[in-house]
Amino acid sequence: MSGLVVVTGAAGALGRAVAQAFIEQGNPVLLVDYNEQVLRSAYEGVAGTKYFLLADLTDGAATLAALGQALQAHGPATVLCNIAGGFAMGVDVHDADASVWQRMLDLNVTTTLNACRAVVPGMLAAGRGKVINIAAASASSGKASMGAYCASKSVVARLTESMALELREKGINVNAIAPSIIDTPANRADMPDADFAKWVSTRQLADVIGFLASERASAIHGAVIPVVGLS
Repeated sequence: MSGLVVVTGAAGALGRAVAQAFIEQGNPVLLVDYNEQVLRSAYEGVAGTKYFLLADLTDGAATLAALGQALQAHGPATVLCNIAGGFAMGVDVHDADASVWQRMLDLNVTTTLNACRAVVPGMLAAGRGKVINIAAASASSGKASMGAYCASKSVVARLTESMALELREKGINVNAIAPSIIDTPANRADMPDADFAKWVSTRQLADVIGFLASERASAIHGAVIPVVGLS
């Protein structure tokens, strides 16, 4: 689908791969993140039409204001890729204090909700749009010492299904991918003895997201697609 693509978490490894794939296809891309220096350095030398937007997506009012202004200038958006998120593990459910749960909900759920609140009304007005969220393969069931993360990504999956039912007859597709371990520099550093060849690459994930954003996926609504490589 041609038109403005919004990518949140655009400075991260997956966000960069997704944004660059859309830029390579000739789409204008609105790159959203919270650290200006990291965001701009991530796209230094990347040719194409791109706009930078600094926003704290955990802040609803700030997100609506920042994205609203950007979309008025460059939009409306035809595609929203909710890449922003976070991961935490190592604490059992009974030991995890409120801050652990709140952080996972803020990073994975609140960011997605706030971006949708800002972008979807414009899609509704235009009568078309694609929303792609990031769930997690590990959140298909509970995992030891990952309760807060699994719970937050499960919420993303259920939100995806609910939004799809609400918007599918209004020209908007809402779907999600559910990656396993993503091959990123950070994950390699954290798990140096792992078999990286079994992980899923950021480019592979970007390809699936690109498909979901295309007209070839026009009949797909509310899917949470596992993308797990060989892991």
